[in-house]
Amino acid sequence: MNKEEVRIPALVVDQPIGEFYIGVVSFKDLLSISYADMRRIEGDLDRYVGIQRKLVPERLQEIGKFVNGIDATFPTSIVVAVPGCCASYDPVAKELSLFSGVDESSGEAIAFKEIAKILDGQHRIEGLKKYAGSTFDLSVSIFVEADLADQAYLFATVNLAQTKVNRSLVYDLLDYSKARSPQKSCHDVSVALDKHPSSPFVEMIKRLGNATPGRTGETLTQATFDTALLPFISIDTQKDRELLARGKSLRMNDADYLRAPFRGLWVDGRDTDIARILIEYFGAVAERWPAAWNSREKGNILPRTNGFRAFMRFLKQLYLRERPSFKMEDAIIPRSRITQYLEAVPLNEQDFSSSRFPPGTSGEKKLFETLKMTL
Repeated sequence: MNKEEVRIPALVVDQPIGEFYIGVVSFKDLLSISYADMRRIEGDLDRYVGIQRKLVPERLQEIGKFVNGIDATFPTSIVVAVPGCCASYDPVAKELSLFSGVDESSGEAIAFKEIAKILDGQHRIEGLKKYAGSTFDLSVSIFVEADLADQAYLFATVNLAQTKVNRSLVYDLLDYSKARSPQKSCHDVSVALDKHPSSPFVEMIKRLGNATPGRTGETLTQATFDTALLPFISIDTQKDRELLARGKSLRMNDADYLRAPFRGLWVDGRDTDIARILIEYFGAVAERWPAAWNSREKGNILPRTNGFRAFMRFLKQLYLRERPSFKMEDAIIPRSRITQYLEAVPLNEQDFSSSRFPPGTSGEKKLFETLKMTL
């Protein structure tokens, strides 16, 4: 066998996303062809260059010790993506060959050590570099010719429910999904409000859940924002996404409206109007309590998670009070009307403190109950 080729016993798996391969590969061969691509934000271009999360040194040390234990095992599959020009499958021998190749669209050569992009399993692979034994086979799921959208969706599908993964990163990756989805719309709205000059959230949202280089004053993660907005537009996000991916149309009934008041706008593709509602509402909040909204002092909860989530819960109540039934032509509540409700809230600038509204759900609930008394 050519040293620049790896042959893997593999079976074809046919699922709704398409065909992929399940195979068995030695840890040495996988180490020789795989790499972890990292996602970075480059200036204002927000250019996508990869999807693996950062390596955690402590976790690598733990895995390095684990793999050399007498009962070491990785029973779940490593997930990788391979360019079509670097793969060939023999259905008779049931063998997948992986080799260096040339990207037909760009003409760029793909090095042998960069054949397989890791979508899930980076820490396991890195930990195996410390393995002292000679044999350690791994199960691997190989997606050939998966585009960036499919890779991002695979990463999100595998990792969204896992607390070890930064949820903001997962939501951000949904930007690359081919089909429109509730998650992608929430992503688009949060990105727009973080950038639009008329938005009260300008440069307040941490796009990757961590501080953005060159910025100060980011108080909300994208995951916090998106998770709070999602129930306003969708009751069953997975069903909505699948219907849209299949080219099906969505519907909304009266019961849906009471549970998700922005759903009619979203179904009609009016994400911009959803953003405008949030601009008017939180613009009124910022005008009612400007010092608290703009303060970044420790202990001030208004522009942070507890304050934001409580005011989002209040927005639903206020919106349904003002619009008890869906009106496509009159969906945006004027800021002046919102201000009338906020003026009745018995809170001063200094009241938005962690001593009055403690961190966690208890503080959020207490603030929401205070706001709700005005309705």
